[in-house]
Amino acid sequence: MIQKEVNELRRRFNPEKSAVTHIHGCYVNTQKEVIAYIDEPLGTMPREEAGQYLSLLKKPLSGQLGKNLIDIVFSTQQVMGSDEHRLLTGLRDSELKDTELLNVFYQKIIQSLDMGDSNYVILLAYDAYDVPYRGKNGFRQADNSDLLFRYILCAVCPVKNGKLALGYFPGENEFHNCAASQIVSAPELGFLFPAFDDRSANIYNALFYARKPEELHQEFIDAVFKVEAPMSSAEQREIFQTALADSGLSNIEVIRAIHEQLKARIDAHKESKEDEPLSVSVDDICAILYDCGITEENVKAFRERYAENFGLNTMLAPENIIESRRFELKTGEAKVSVHPEFSYLIETQMVEGKKYILIPADSEAEINGFPVQV
Repeated sequence: MIQKEVNELRRRFNPEKSAVTHIHGCYVNTQKEVIAYIDEPLGTMPREEAGQYLSLLKKPLSGQLGKNLIDIVFSTQQVMGSDEHRLLTGLRDSELKDTELLNVFYQKIIQSLDMGDSNYVILLAYDAYDVPYRGKNGFRQADNSDLLFRYILCAVCPVKNGKLALGYFPGENEFHNCAASQIVSAPELGFLFPAFDDRSANIYNALFYARKPEELHQEFIDAVFKVEAPMSSAEQREIFQTALADSGLSNIEVIRAIHEQLKARIDAHKESKEDEPLSVSVDDICAILYDCGITEENVKAFRERYAENFGLNTMLAPENIIESRRFELKTGEAKVSVHPEFSYLIETQMVEGKKYILIPADSEAEINGFPVQV
């Protein structure tokens, strides 16, 4: 899926545009027991309450593709006859009205998911989207639709204890401590099935959501999809850094060059507003290394490490392998952080036999907000 398609579905969960009529789900405690089931028509809820449900459900359509939003790819064998694909398809085709299928699905999650010490709510919604035809000029034509996209959306939300706060009690004309005992938080994970690729159903894919890209909850993916999850963004960055270090390419000049050139690509991609996510290949990284004057031997070593860990033809999202919003050099005793635009200011130098990190002090300086003279 591309960002434009994710946004198109996300708009379906705005209260004034939503065609979702029913919310299903269950409330689970830390002992893996179902405390309560949810089977509520949105039409009978107060408007504010319905809006809160829709807000929670559209959260799994948020975040960055390749980071918070990850493609789950089913094999042909799974699509043709696996229990996991049959269950997801059955939930969608029954419009979540089959209680037996719902309970099977709930138990798959309950018996596998580790949410620590938190209770949680599983929320499910079904939607049938009459996809408007979009002409070559990009304008949507609602009257010319020949495609109905039917899908389910799932969100798993931690439930936390409310915090005490002073509240006014009119009958007593006094303020007292009060708090909501249980508060549903933003979803920790969720998914869309099937994927909305080329603005139509792709039953070979699902779109998985993780609020924390470094915590993909593989146990959930195993239970619901039975596929190997892609590397998290944190894993990609760590392995990329190790590949550079193992190839003798961890000096500040090389890291700065990679950071600067990938940051430039990220900025250019954002300005272009292209639909396809940005990615780079091993050849792109090697080209940067050659620009730094790195020897053929070291570049070859890096290419081999890359192939071993990612696969030679694997494309990576630049945002997953660099921190594009800052440039930071840290030692055991100190930390120097600058805006990426000024990364060239940081230098390393040997002074009387000791290694130093240097930055120019030509402009005004402060310590904890106090102006100082250097």
